[in-house]
Amino acid sequence: MNFADRPALTYTKEDQCKSKRQKLTQRQMGNITPKVDKQLKDRSNGVCERCDAARATERAHLIRRGKLTARTTVNDLAHLCTDCHDWADESGFEGRQWLKEFRKGLRE
Repeated sequence: MNFADRPALTYTKEDQCKSKRQKLTQRQMGNITPKVDKQLKDRSNGVCERCDAARATERAHLIRRGKLTARTTVNDLAHLCTDCHDWADESGFEGRQWLKEFRKGLRE
């Protein structure tokens, strides 16, 4: 095979280091933009959406990041207090079921 007949391809260092990824990563899809964060705070008025008693300080994804197919919207989040967020993450089936029902209620 004779490579002398082929034109030389020259790439700048910038071209070589540039990412060619087209699809968003799971992390990028799960990131919460300031606009979505503001919409969430407006919806909850700063009160936990599960217990309606404590100040909401945490945002819980209603869909696990690994299952996301698009960027996170306000309907993909619940504004929870620390205790309710820990409960949702650590209680297993019961917590996931509550998050699923909450998301279903948002869509209706």
